[in-house]
Amino acid sequence: MIRVPALMVLFALLLASFGALAIDTYEFDSEEQRERFYYLSTELRCPKCQNQNIADSNAPIATDLRREIYRMLQEDRSNEEIIDFMVARYGEFVRYRPALTAETAVLWFAPAVFLIVGLLVLVVMLRRRQKAFKAGGAEHLSSEDQQRLKTLLENKDRND
Repeated sequence: MIRVPALMVLFALLLASFGALAIDTYEFDSEEQRERFYYLSTELRCPKCQNQNIADSNAPIATDLRREIYRMLQEDRSNEEIIDFMVARYGEFVRYRPALTAETAVLWFAPAVFLIVGLLVLVVMLRRRQKAFKAGGAEHLSSEDQQRLKTLLENKDRND
């Protein structure tokens, strides 16, 4: 009976050790280099996860990208060189804030265009509704329908 809890504890320790293996530890030459590493790893998107940056992702490719950033920082490459390398390798998608180019113009301007078009449609609909409300509605009836409406309203008043 004692063996079952001991096995459970051993299993729990094994699982906890797997989590510890995912932590990257890098030694930097300066604090500036450490800040650049964390800046770059938060600015680049994980190609596998797609909604996480490589700093937060535990995917193997994110680990490789962090290792690659560390290597390039050790070679004294600039942030722009590192980002350009990643974009050349994985495409513009790897950046959270893609550069403004002909291909990415839609990403930058489509939300504003949709908002403006939506506002224009709303204004046109409200103006049409306002004109219809001001016009009343009886003027759009034929003379025959107007006479019938008048008769119905007179009969209603007599019955009340």
